[in-house]
Amino acid sequence: MSNEVIYNIIKNKDYIIRPFLFKIIKENNLNINETLLLIYLTNQEHPELDLSLINEITSLNNNEIISAFSSLTSKNLINTNIIKDGDRVIEEISLDGIYKQAATNINKKVKNISEENIFELFEREFGRPLTPMEYEFINQWINSGMNEELIKEALKEATYNGVSNLRYIDKIIYEWNKKGYKTVDDVVKNRYKKEEKKNLNVEFFEYNWLDEN
Repeated sequence: MSNEVIYNIIKNKDYIIRPFLFKIIKENNLNINETLLLIYLTNQEHPELDLSLINEITSLNNNEIISAFSSLTSKNLINTNIIKDGDRVIEEISLDGIYKQAATNINKKVKNISEENIFELFEREFGRPLTPMEYEFINQWINSGMNEELIKEALKEATYNGVSNLRYIDKIIYEWNKKGYKTVDDVVKNRYKKEEKKNLNVEFFEYNWLDEN
């Protein structure tokens, strides 16, 4: 086989290792055989357990392929789907487990970034670094599943009133929860209704009934 033929074979197919795979490989403590099989499968448009082809690409023997495949399946990273193609029955490998885990990791990363941002927002509004106790206070709100936008709105209201105190903000949030407010939109609507009512009352009391004919 000439060098040119070998060069063309090497050049023919580039296998890509997607960035999210590194975290999955580490988190699941994958060995070299599992990692090679995972890389092979994620580069296939319609992945199948074709032992001869996998062997050709990865240099894994049949026992190594089957062992790695079983391990990846037990770790819920891959599973098999039976697909009918006319008279043929194809056993296609589903990579949904990999993508679901990757999506979970991305969501965690986004949540962490979001939490960092809310801490920065508090420090900016307070004009000083937060104390460890204040960090814990805010963390409790977040971990309880409280709407982050609602927390920011409570901070805005406290700042508007000239108060830089988490206890005060906690009281605002407590009152909003008691009234059933779930979103900032609920707060804004109620605020608008209060303003409307206030304006009506002002108009009512300022009306000079003595001048009425």
